[in-house]
Amino acid sequence: MGRPRDREIVLSETDRQSLMECVRSRSAPHGLVRRAQIVLASASGRSNTEIAGELRISVPCVCLWRNRFLAQGVVGLYGEQRPGRPRSHDDEAVAALLNKVLQSRPASGTHWTVRGAAAATGIAKSSVQRYFRLFGVQPHRTRSFKLSTDPLFVEKVRDIVGLYLNPPDHAVVLCVDEKSKIQALERTQPVLPMGLGYADGLTHDYKRHGTTTLFAALDIANGQVMTQCKARHRHQEFLGFLKQIDANVPHGLDVHLVVDNYGPHKHPKTRAWLARHCRFHLHFTPTYASWLNQIERWFGVLSQREIRRGSFASTRQLIARIDAFVTNYNSTAHPFIWTATADEILRKVAAICKVINGTRH
Repeated sequence: MGRPRDREIVLSETDRQSLMECVRSRSAPHGLVRRAQIVLASASGRSNTEIAGELRISVPCVCLWRNRFLAQGVVGLYGEQRPGRPRSHDDEAVAALLNKVLQSRPASGTHWTVRGAAAATGIAKSSVQRYFRLFGVQPHRTRSFKLSTDPLFVEKVRDIVGLYLNPPDHAVVLCVDEKSKIQALERTQPVLPMGLGYADGLTHDYKRHGTTTLFAALDIANGQVMTQCKARHRHQEFLGFLKQIDANVPHGLDVHLVVDNYGPHKHPKTRAWLARHCRFHLHFTPTYASWLNQIERWFGVLSQREIRRGSFASTRQLIARIDAFVTNYNSTAHPFIWTATADEILRKVAAICKVINGTRH
């Protein structure tokens, strides 16, 4: 006995195309794909029993999705939202938990813990942890910061950011600094190599074999770095590095150097040398604002990739490894992309100042 005519599935071209796309999809949920297969098979004239046997499902399941399609069309195949278990805590309870953690401190300790917040609010520990994760609340973590006290902070920020975003014509912009006291540390035992399921193994103790200071200049246009290792970091060594820069930059170009306020950069002999070499122009970062100098980001790359997990038997070996890293880095170098404008930086600083002033009692 066939189906009544009013219970037969007749697909429009649009519905058939939608169902076929769903069946061919590699990202659609399996349940949705199976429902589309049921409807397509039913539209081709197969019986419920045949469809159930082919798809290895029950006949009532076939009937359910046939009826859902007949009543609602393709939209009905996506199912319906079920009410599920009611929430254990309403919005007011969650808001009270967040306000307590964000606006107060526990009676003992400097910050709330998951268990402490659970005990203070009567909410289960697992629920507190879930709400912390949902709203991005991390009372166990801190972030360091330091606001500049430079009276010319605004002017210096605009000057340096202007160099990054709109460098002058016929000039080279170099970010210059020293990474001092790089230690040649030799691990007391060989490094355990990384394997499946575990990371590199380094001994916590080491032997010291002296230090070196790395002078570096990052070209913001192409990302390449010029370096020089010295035993000390006085104005004499800084002048020697300036001479190296002078020898390597074409004489037809001006040289703009972004530097911090370290003493050798302002030494009288340094100033005298700069006065004799008029194409050099120094741009000082504000105090406590070394993050404006892009060379600091490159120093981070050097530490992460070469120094931090290295083992060096001598200072000479350390210097050789640094030189080899720089050579390899420059072969594929690309510049750091600076996107922050001076106004954006100043707005963020103003927002931090507003928060600090609001928390003072």
